[in-house]
Amino acid sequence: MTELDARPRAGATLRFPERFRWGTATAAYQIEGAADEDGRTPSIWDTFSRTPGRVRNGDTGDIAADHYHRVGEDIALMRRLGVTDYRFSIAWPRVQPTGRGPAVQKGLDFYRRLTDELRAAGIRPVATLYHWDLPQELEDAGGWPHRETAYRFAEYAGLAAEGLGDRVATWTTLNEPWCSAFLGYGSGVHAPGRTSAVDSLRAAHHLNLAHGLAVRAVRAAVPARAEVSLTLNLHAVRSRTDAPEDRDAARRIDAVGNRIFLDPVFHGRLPEDLVDDTAPVTDWSFVEDGDLRAAAEPIDALGINYYSPTAVAAGASPSSPSRSLSPSPWAGAERHVRFVPVPGPRTAMDWPVDSGGLHELLLRLRDDLPHVPLVITENGAAYEDYADPSGEVKDPERVAYLHAHLAAVHRAIEDGADVRGYFLWSLLDNFEWAYGYSKRFGIVHVDFPTQRRTFKSSAHWYADVIARGGLPTRP
Repeated sequence: MTELDARPRAGATLRFPERFRWGTATAAYQIEGAADEDGRTPSIWDTFSRTPGRVRNGDTGDIAADHYHRVGEDIALMRRLGVTDYRFSIAWPRVQPTGRGPAVQKGLDFYRRLTDELRAAGIRPVATLYHWDLPQELEDAGGWPHRETAYRFAEYAGLAAEGLGDRVATWTTLNEPWCSAFLGYGSGVHAPGRTSAVDSLRAAHHLNLAHGLAVRAVRAAVPARAEVSLTLNLHAVRSRTDAPEDRDAARRIDAVGNRIFLDPVFHGRLPEDLVDDTAPVTDWSFVEDGDLRAAAEPIDALGINYYSPTAVAAGASPSSPSRSLSPSPWAGAERHVRFVPVPGPRTAMDWPVDSGGLHELLLRLRDDLPHVPLVITENGAAYEDYADPSGEVKDPERVAYLHAHLAAVHRAIEDGADVRGYFLWSLLDNFEWAYGYSKRFGIVHVDFPTQRRTFKSSAHWYADVIARGGLPTRP
């Protein structure tokens, strides 16, 4: 009997499978700090955040949650939570600072220490190779719209896998390539801040190619028992009405938001309607023979990041569901789609709270990819958290959000979706990209001036869920 099997389950009304993975997640640039230590060089997010006007309040990830110096303290927090798995990302510019050449041993040593201490604590290390921190030198050479970046990523993936050996239980190639391509090179609200529709589509293709090449590199370097996966932020797209023009708007967003990655990775093809939709932007001549076969290298699981659904109607000049973006990140859809509000409560990010979208998405994947195991690799919410005079951080809205979404996962499992685990975003309050430190997603409160960590009420609640192996009657 494993430690997880032995945990008490009394009082749980929604029990999850016995070997369900309970985790939490972070990303390197958002928590590590130590931006110029031990050979690390700037990533595109270092450059972007240090550019005036790019990040709220001029915040940067130079210190963040100082995880680089507080690994032991943060693993102790995970032990208190009782998580079985921890999803983190490896900083490319910490391991291979210029994106070329040999690995920096001090960089690898940090991740060796992290993974060794996780394993000693009985926690499975789940490593993401790319969570948006492209070495700046590679961006200067063309970035993701440049084909060579895909080959550089595969080389780095092999170096990381060789350096960490069998310490890592699951290797994830990319996190949310849609954001990398379309927010980084389309709308420009994420690093590197470029605004070109054709570059965003080129970047998406080269990210798919990079994924497939990295899968091969990792499998060549690590034991066969190591899992290899990909994480996508798939959009749960709803049309405002059943009218043909609204349904076509949803189709367009599904093509450039979802199938632009799903079809190459799982079927070795580009969606024909996407090619037609984007014909005014590009002829896709940057897709070379063999690219789509390479992108479709088999993987062991698909990670799903979900926060809220998306609703659309026929119209023009789409904006983000949360804020206006100009230019649009939706290449090929700008003149045909508009976003409409999703009713209900909203988080501090102004994102709608709707767990039904997660259930819908999981059932779609059950039907479209019946043989691919699924893992929820990110799910969570930002709220206006603060420590009260007694030092407690109470976040009942987050608890309600998490309860509803875990219930949706449970319902999807009962409906036949092969969901193997759930990673709550996030372990710690952190640098929230263009929002800086103004938004808090963590279940552990971080007082950034002192770096003091405090369990929020959601952390105590999640620890209880893990101990039960399921959800209590009420949040």
